[in-house]
Amino acid sequence: MIECVNCNAKYDDNEVIYNCKECGSVLEVAVNTDEININKETFDCRKDTLWKYKEFMPVDETKIVSLDEGGTPFCKCEKLGKELGVDLYVKVEGSNPTGSFKDRGMSVGMTKAMELGVDTVGCASTGNTSASLAAYSARAGLRCVVLLPSGKVALGKLAQAMFHGAEVLSVYGNFDEALEAITVLALEKHLYLLNSINPYRLEGQKSVGFEIVNELGWKSPDRIILPVGNAGNISAIWKGVREFHNAGYIKDLPMMTGIQAEGASPIANAFRKNTMDMVPIENPETVATAIRIGAPVSSIKALRAIYDSNGYSETVTDDEILAAQLELARKEGIGVEPASSASIAGLKKLVEQGEIDKGEQIVCIVTGHLLKDSNTGINACSEPIEIDADVDALKKVLLNKD
Repeated sequence: MIECVNCNAKYDDNEVIYNCKECGSVLEVAVNTDEININKETFDCRKDTLWKYKEFMPVDETKIVSLDEGGTPFCKCEKLGKELGVDLYVKVEGSNPTGSFKDRGMSVGMTKAMELGVDTVGCASTGNTSASLAAYSARAGLRCVVLLPSGKVALGKLAQAMFHGAEVLSVYGNFDEALEAITVLALEKHLYLLNSINPYRLEGQKSVGFEIVNELGWKSPDRIILPVGNAGNISAIWKGVREFHNAGYIKDLPMMTGIQAEGASPIANAFRKNTMDMVPIENPETVATAIRIGAPVSSIKALRAIYDSNGYSETVTDDEILAAQLELARKEGIGVEPASSASIAGLKKLVEQGEIDKGEQIVCIVTGHLLKDSNTGINACSEPIEIDADVDALKKVLLNKD
């Protein structure tokens, strides 16, 4: 069953709907954990993908479209954790098939598309969603149409979408305007929309929460920190952890902590005012292109996740984002795109502010691979040293001699 998160209106599972007909708010798939009778140890006997938790995925498992997404690395970061005085883990979502967390939601969303019998899927995107949708629609054999803000998408992501056969339309406008336009096309039944306004997308993304508590020995960390753009991921992970809590698999719940870039921070702004009323940012700007979104469609879900979990929201500057990106790579060997490192930058800032206590067990989500935005990575580095293939010359460099 699909429910409105605002007025609780209910809709049939097979109705193609993106917003509540009664109040216009966003929707959520209701999963009744009382009807799921499976011992948690059963999951450990299955292949390590998101579909190991198939009982919690409200789609027809005979229609699954998958590239073995999920089961991403869960890295304990000793050096950074020690410096910050916390027990730090990083969930590396850039190891998914197309290099971002979007693959989780796209697998479930595309499975629902196959269940509904649609022939065309589409999305608006800042990059990662289009790359993922293109790959999964190719896997499913469906037509794929994506709208991208002109000149605002990292080339690595654009290349993925085009290479996998998507029909790419470069729109003169920002992400929010592109999403508004493609939503109209979806409502007119020209395509099945697979942005995170589609409640089945977030059902796949909630598996990040499943994996975290499983990796920690069936317990919740003190806090989960992640970047926030369109705001679906923070609410999805919260939904997943709550479902495992309701199923009796874990006893505690984490504080959900959302980090936004200063130039695209409507969620953090609302949190600072202790309100549910999100005011859109008209012209969002940040080097972190994946979270350059001024009017996140899942804002109500995100803010509820933060408030209900006694969590927090903060902003970080572009300089803080880029510094954290470099630090994570050089101290822990984890290469991420700029948006991903917002979680690390936010962690550092909240420790400095005293918002995070010493000794807290923290999980930071890093959402996309370094090569998604290779130009930014290259610009952060020095030029390679040009040198003759001469042993003596090489020795001088290695010994730091003139």
